[in-house]
Parts: sequence; structure tokens; C-alpha cells
Amino acid sequence: MLLITGKIILAAVLISGVSWLSGKHTSLAGFITALPLTTLLALAFSHLEWGSSDQSVEYAKSIFIAVPVSLLFFLPFLFAKKLHLNFWSCYLLGLALLFLGYFIHKLITTQT
Repeated sequence: MLLITGKIILAAVLISGVSWLSGKHTSLAGFITALPLTTLLALAFSHLEWGSSDQSVEYAKSIFIAVPVSLLFFLPFLFAKKLHLNFWSCYLLGLALLFLGYFIHKLITTQT
């Protein structure tokens, strides 16, 4: 239970800190958000919890494949002005592209 509480507190502090920073220094917040901080924490927590190096390595490989696929979310934001999209249109379209990305990820990871 203590491990779960620690995970929740650390994740909450990280997310709320970067969210707060985005109002003060947008580019710095974006850079920090793009860092694999969540990945670093999740890999370490997973390995501590399950203790399997093989499972941790497979988890890391899955993340490696998912990172470029997850960038599909940002495509609508890149073309927002050109396509006259507002934030919520971009956001919802990005989520739809992530849904598609999940199937791309699943296809790639089942072949490796």
C-alpha cells in the first residue's frame, strides 16, 4: 500500500508541477513533458514491483515502439491553423488518431 501511495504522490507532483509551469514558461514545460520522465518512473516501479528483467525489457521495447506512434496525437495541432481547427477539435481528432495508433503499435509489437 505504501508503494502505491508513493507512486500516486510522485505522479501527481510531476503532472501538477509541469501543468503549473506551462502557464509560466511554455517552452520549458513542453520540453519537460516531452522527456521520458513517466517512462523512467514506470519502468523502475514496474521492475521493483515484478522483479522480472525479461518483462522490464519487453516493456521498454513496447514503449520504444509506442513513442513515435503516439506522436499521431499531435498531428491535428500541427495543422490547426491551416485546417481552421480549434483546441477541442484538435484534441478529439488527436485522440482518434491515438486509437488508430494503438492498433499500429499492436501490429508492430506482435511481429517482433
